[in-house]
Amino acid sequence: MGFQFGVDYYPEHWGRERLEKDAELMEEMGIGAVRMAEFAWSRIEPEPGVFCFEWLDEAVSVMYRHGISTILGTPTAAPPAWLTEKYPDILPVDSHGMVKGFGGRHHDCHSSQDYRNAVGELVTAMARHYRDHPAIAGWQIDNELGNSHEDLCMCPSCQRAFQEWLKRRYKTIQELNKSWGTVFWSQEYQKFEQIPAPRDVPTAHNPSLLLNWRRFCSDLVIDFLKYQADIIRTICPGHMVTHNLMGFYDKTDYFKMAEQLDIAANDQYPTGYYFEQPGQSPDEVAACYDFIRSVKKKPFWMMEMQSGATGGSIIGRTPKPGQLKLWTYQTAAHGADAVVFFRWRTCLFGTEQFWHGILPHDGVPGRTFRELAGVIQELAPVMKDMEGICQRAETAIVFSYDQDWAFKIQPHHPELTYTGQVQMIYKSLYSQNIPVDFIREGDKMDEYKLVFAPLSILMDEELAGRYGDYVRNGGHLVMTMRSGAKDRENVCSQSTLPGYLADLLGINVHEYDCLLMDEAVLTDQDGNAAGYGRKWCDIISPINAQPLLYYGNQYYQGMPALTCSQSGKGRAYYAGCEPEQKLLDRLTADWVREAGISCPYSQASASGMDSGNAEVEIVFRPGRKHDYLFVMNHDESVKEYALDPEWRELSGDDAAVEGTVREMDGRTEIHRKLGTFGVNVFFRDKPER
Repeated sequence: MGFQFGVDYYPEHWGRERLEKDAELMEEMGIGAVRMAEFAWSRIEPEPGVFCFEWLDEAVSVMYRHGISTILGTPTAAPPAWLTEKYPDILPVDSHGMVKGFGGRHHDCHSSQDYRNAVGELVTAMARHYRDHPAIAGWQIDNELGNSHEDLCMCPSCQRAFQEWLKRRYKTIQELNKSWGTVFWSQEYQKFEQIPAPRDVPTAHNPSLLLNWRRFCSDLVIDFLKYQADIIRTICPGHMVTHNLMGFYDKTDYFKMAEQLDIAANDQYPTGYYFEQPGQSPDEVAACYDFIRSVKKKPFWMMEMQSGATGGSIIGRTPKPGQLKLWTYQTAAHGADAVVFFRWRTCLFGTEQFWHGILPHDGVPGRTFRELAGVIQELAPVMKDMEGICQRAETAIVFSYDQDWAFKIQPHHPELTYTGQVQMIYKSLYSQNIPVDFIREGDKMDEYKLVFAPLSILMDEELAGRYGDYVRNGGHLVMTMRSGAKDRENVCSQSTLPGYLADLLGINVHEYDCLLMDEAVLTDQDGNAAGYGRKWCDIISPINAQPLLYYGNQYYQGMPALTCSQSGKGRAYYAGCEPEQKLLDRLTADWVREAGISCPYSQASASGMDSGNAEVEIVFRPGRKHDYLFVMNHDESVKEYALDPEWRELSGDDAAVEGTVREMDGRTEIHRKLGTFGVNVFFRDKPER
């Protein structure tokens, strides 16, 4: 790969007189790559068919002289004014039927043939121009596809594309009518051309139409990416192709998109934005990293790592001293092979003039520059040793975009979300330092001892059979409420719930209750209070499953709330409600232990390691020469942690450099203290094979 750290750089914002100075500072800092041009369409093609690469050639060459490679972005996220003037049909249409205007970004329709023709000419010209340039480290297709407008475009072109997509899926209009239940409210169609894009209607659209619209939009975005990637791969064989994903962003199926990429990339802003303060918790950030790593089952790139306060019209929090280092180490620990910081210098103009970078508006290096320069010096050798290698997880969480979309269409409860429940499960595992993979429905599960498949409301016989095979072969499976309630078309099952899963789970669900503002008291088998369940209650009737928890109030007091069914060599658990986090933590610890999950490192723990006090994160990642252990304090207070003596310190921010040796339960531990936003990295020699 050739680099571990990079920056997002915009030479078109500064002019040639600043180029050499910026390159010198980047070289001093240890930067190995820049991403450029992803919004520069108007400079690359200032008028139709006229391409101007001189300014970009100079930037690429100056950087290369200083040992800095270039990741070229295709600038298709920002169509220029001449293009929308010439082809106004490329502007997107929203759900109200209003045409979005020129002046932001992503003012485009991915189904527009005029737009695709212009994109094809642009990308072809760029690829031909740079195919033999030694400075090019790879290509980023577009920028954050699916971002910037609600549910993509609902123009006549997209409606026609949707109808064609439905023809390929259902073959006949009769099959579509049957699958969707369009007889409801007299919505039966005589031909595919009658099917609308889901613009605003007086009440609400058919849930089956809405789910398939989501599927179509995702496929359209992926096809648009593939269109560009195919051009680059044809002209520039061997060049790396990536795209900057956005964690759990819901517009596009990232598992499918990743099939078109050589390496997945991610954008992460841990402080969040003004509308979601106080920002993302450390476990939420870690979950995003593990998810992006999982979409290709290999290390990823961080294409935009926060380096300053976020800001549009309202400005977010400035990272505190030590936080940039902490976030960078966390990124590497969870599988990043490269970290690219957004952005090099804070822009003086435009919508993102307060989206702060490494250098402030005046371009003078300060605290951020110095902190990140130190990080690069310390971390680059470790990342080089770990390049291409990930930790192995024995626990997986199934993540399904279909399930997520189904709950966005009909959330059941105002606070119930698919990603929210996924995050709760991840948080419980995170608090125990358990490595986690994310898998999609249908992926092989036999390498995992414990699999969570939450809120699996859409179910078919094939998927239920896969889960059954996994359990019978020794796997431990955890499912939650509403599982099996619908088929793949978002139509309710006419079987007794949980439908196809009833035999595996050993239960029936004849009634359920949306709790709204209430809570369900949960008790153990002896009637002792165990905690609370929230949002939803499936009222479970066991067939051959063993109840583990019961409802302690409501009219279903005494009915099972959590069950376990033995099947073959494994176990299948079913939670009829969403347990509060503290209870879920305890349950998860039990499931991990019963599944025989082993930690990839010897004794390592932090005091108070539960989800209410899980500020110390411990992550293992193997390298070629050594195994590495990252210990990170996400809090502003001093924390204590314990470590097996086999781990030797490589670098760190110990509040007390010398650890205290203690004997604990017949084993030796070294106890250390870690200060505000502190990071320690330890290593051990690779075991002999």
